[in-house]
Amino acid sequence: MPTNVTIEDLQRKSHWLRQELFELVMRRKKGHLPSSYSCAEMVIALMYGGYIRGYPSAPRHPDRDRLIVSKGHAAMVLYPILADLGYFPNDELDKFATPEGRLRLYADHTIPGIETITGSLGHGLGIGCGYAYAAKQDGKDARTFVLLSDGECYEGSVWEAAMFAAHHRLDNLIVIVDRNGLCILDRTEACVKLDPLDDKWRAFGWEVLTVDGHAYRSILPALDRAVAHRSGRPMAIVSHSVKGKGISFMEHQALWHNTMPNEDQMQQARRELLDNCIDG
Repeated sequence: MPTNVTIEDLQRKSHWLRQELFELVMRRKKGHLPSSYSCAEMVIALMYGGYIRGYPSAPRHPDRDRLIVSKGHAAMVLYPILADLGYFPNDELDKFATPEGRLRLYADHTIPGIETITGSLGHGLGIGCGYAYAAKQDGKDARTFVLLSDGECYEGSVWEAAMFAAHHRLDNLIVIVDRNGLCILDRTEACVKLDPLDDKWRAFGWEVLTVDGHAYRSILPALDRAVAHRSGRPMAIVSHSVKGKGISFMEHQALWHNTMPNEDQMQQARRELLDNCIDG
């Protein structure tokens, strides 16, 4: 890990982020908590672990690295982080999903620190390929990270982009597949089987790593390897995670994709988020 941040620091950030996201969503009763919680550790590792070169005072700096949250329903996972890093004032969080604020239910490029609109699944990897290819052509060392949902891997556009990336040897492109095993309807393996997902990415010419998506001791070595590799092949990290991680009654349950808790459930969730921390 290329900074002085410790695993304990990142664990505290996990604890903080889940509470921030919960209150963000509860204020408006809008948002997708379970999808955000399943990728929280991965996004925190990227944003606070020194893997992404960003410029809060100049969000469109040409030398920046890119993070594209292609699972657009979970792009709100970045909002508290971007505020914390100084991309926009913290009081924007209070205006989430209101006409007065800039933080929308689905993120878009008008928000500092957000690269593109990704509300429609299957587009983020193609956009990421464009950024990575352009960086290669321009001789820049910028990296592009794309966070996909596993259900998003049903989209043919994902695999078209995967072929493009392998063909053009985009080893500055890193895909993270949030493998929480659920989509909006059911378990992915009950809808259309995805496994063996890691072998599918290998078959398309990618290097592949698998990690425990809630354990920093698993995530950080994988990211270290991903950013150091220059094999001529793009990298995919399959991150096994739990949808709704941190709130017991939301975990592993497809019905909570965008369902709001009642008052009793809200209080239970707050207690659990206060008490729980992620074992890194």
